Amino acid sequence: MIRIFDIFFSLLAIIFLSPIFVIISIFLKFSGEGEILYFQERIGKNKKVFKLIKFATMLKNSPNIGTKSITVKGDPRILPMGHFLRKTKINELPQIFNVLFGDISLIGPRPLVQEGVDNYPRELEIEMSKIKPGLSGLASILLRNEEEVLSVVEDPVEFHKKILTPFKAEIEVWMSKKNNLTNYFLLIFLTIWIVLFPRTKILNNFFKDRPKMPDELTKLL
Repeated sequence: MIRIFDIFFSLLAIIFLSPIFVIISIFLKFSGEGEILYFQERIGKNKKVFKLIKFATMLKNSPNIGTKSITVKGDPRILPMGHFLRKTKINELPQIFNVLFGDISLIGPRPLVQEGVDNYPRELEIEMSKIKPGLSGLASILLRNEEEVLSVVEDPVEFHKKILTPFKAEIEVWMSKKNNLTNYFLLIFLTIWIVLFPRTKILNNFFKDRPKMPDELTKLL
């Protein structure tokens, strides 16, 4: 049933957002490095590799520069228009096509590059491989300010590896056990609400029994 809603909502979104896609594509073509879309290999359900589609927001060689697959606030690799696209999450919109193709769902854990998957604790890696990734999920909503957090820690790569990634996996494995249509629609609503009202505290009213956030992370949020 969720797959049917994924197809319906992704088709609806593509139709509705097509004028925005065209406008952004024109701006990107004539700014930065002239790239419009960025295709990155991500790991999906059952460790299947697929190409995640985003609007290009960073230098072409970004995966080999600085913090590599990890992006921090004010990252020098981000192109001028990229700051706006990332802040508004518009850069993520082309992933609607990944939803339509069945690579991801609207709701699920964010798909990682292989390097990120390798940072999962072993027992959580096995569980995560059984879950279809998504455009948004509980961990994504909880850690929507991830780039800001990483910009203030001493070693963002190590913090991401030892604190963020294991916590995300713990949250998403817990959430997968509550996977139903009610929570599917609730997380879609919360995602939209938080994008529109980023300072909202609405999430405090839901999923109160979720795994506790590490102290190292709590004090930074």
